[in-house]
Amino acid sequence: MIESLTPRTYRVITYGCQMNVHDSERISGLLEDAGYVASPGDEADVVVFNTCAVRENADNRLYGNLGHLAPAKAARPGMQIAVGGCMAQKDRDVIVARAPWVDVVFGTHNVGALPVLLERARIEQAAQVEILETLDRFPSTLPSRRESPYAGWVAISVGCSNTCTFCIVPSLRGKQTDRRPGDILAEVQQLVADGVQEITLLGQNVNAYGLDMGDRDAFASLLRACGDVDGLRRVRFTSPHPKDFTDSVIDAMAATPNVMPSLHMPLQSGSDDVLRRMRRSYRSERYLSILDRVRQSMPHAAITTDIIVGFPGETDKDFDDTLDVVRQARYAAAFTFQYSIRPGTPAATMPDQVPQRVVTERYDRLVELVGEIALEENRALVGTEVEVMFADGEGRKDAATRRLSGRARDNRLVHVAVSGEEVPRPGDIARATITYAAPHHLVADAGVHGLVRTRGGDAWRARQEGGPRGIALGMPSLRA
Repeated sequence: MIESLTPRTYRVITYGCQMNVHDSERISGLLEDAGYVASPGDEADVVVFNTCAVRENADNRLYGNLGHLAPAKAARPGMQIAVGGCMAQKDRDVIVARAPWVDVVFGTHNVGALPVLLERARIEQAAQVEILETLDRFPSTLPSRRESPYAGWVAISVGCSNTCTFCIVPSLRGKQTDRRPGDILAEVQQLVADGVQEITLLGQNVNAYGLDMGDRDAFASLLRACGDVDGLRRVRFTSPHPKDFTDSVIDAMAATPNVMPSLHMPLQSGSDDVLRRMRRSYRSERYLSILDRVRQSMPHAAITTDIIVGFPGETDKDFDDTLDVVRQARYAAAFTFQYSIRPGTPAATMPDQVPQRVVTERYDRLVELVGEIALEENRALVGTEVEVMFADGEGRKDAATRRLSGRARDNRLVHVAVSGEEVPRPGDIARATITYAAPHHLVADAGVHGLVRTRGGDAWRARQEGGPRGIALGMPSLRA
């Protein structure tokens, strides 16, 4: 019997942080390198779940989706399902026990093994579970199929050497391992040659880069080196840790034109007592002093953060301390989380777990305050002009106005009215005047001027003519 020459199709579904998105782009690249073709729907021959273990409902989401696919797999014997990422690293054989129709389980350290494991599962007609304890190959050396043709992720390290009591990431991704600067810059230059004009440097603790090489200023040097890459318009990074944030990084940000005036600086709590129990090695005064120095060097920088509400033992005073830091920090936005127990973390067994009703009430108060401050900060921008890099996907619409969405240099979301023939493509850049502000976005209804047709826009157009994507995304920030 002659096998069909029709290539097998794949779909990657991603949960979690930007590092997972980066890994999913590598998974897609590996599958395409092996001859698979991207498919956006449930009809894909191979469905890969790249999972997260940080959120409390991560298990429910995964097993709910696996259950949804079970009838489709039963009706199509050649279909395969693979589960990777942090939950796979954590749960190992549990996944196959709960969902025996899963064909492959692979961990965070052996992403590159997926095509071989799929083929082995197909030949042996048995589930393949392969979890390595240490990294076998830096994922950035693997082939990639990027979600965006004009913006890209560049991992400068993997793993984390911190011991935060609420976080399970170090046990799943291992201790921090840094890439060599030359390898990073070579990848950046290749991305720019391919049409990418914005990169985001990734690390679970991105500004600790260089510590295992004995160079405390390595991250600042890397930022400055990115400034020398011709054609690279925007550089961002996430997520830094306050304990490793140095004046040399602030100086590099301020002195390097293509490093954007935006900073995601996780707070987690404004209470020094809670920070001690979280095993965070800074205190609120030190944290706020960093923000002060950033704003002295970059007055228009937008600062965002992560905050956890209801950590074990958090008192009313502890929470009030967090609100006080939020008022002083004047965040442009905040990723806010209700603390949830993650088995395997020290915090899971701490006494004085906060009742859920108290956590919810505090969380609602925090979200309200963050929204009030963000609205005030955004309203201060009405009447100012911003540079917008347009993003993929249609923007907001009403009966009279078509708007396209993009990001200002400070990473604020901007919905821009467009008309006529001068319509920006994703990746193109233009200037626009802010006419309205909301807590989570800005509106520019006076149109655009100074439109720049970029190589990033050209790359987007070429992608549109070349077929669909293979990645479905849903991500919060890296937690650091």
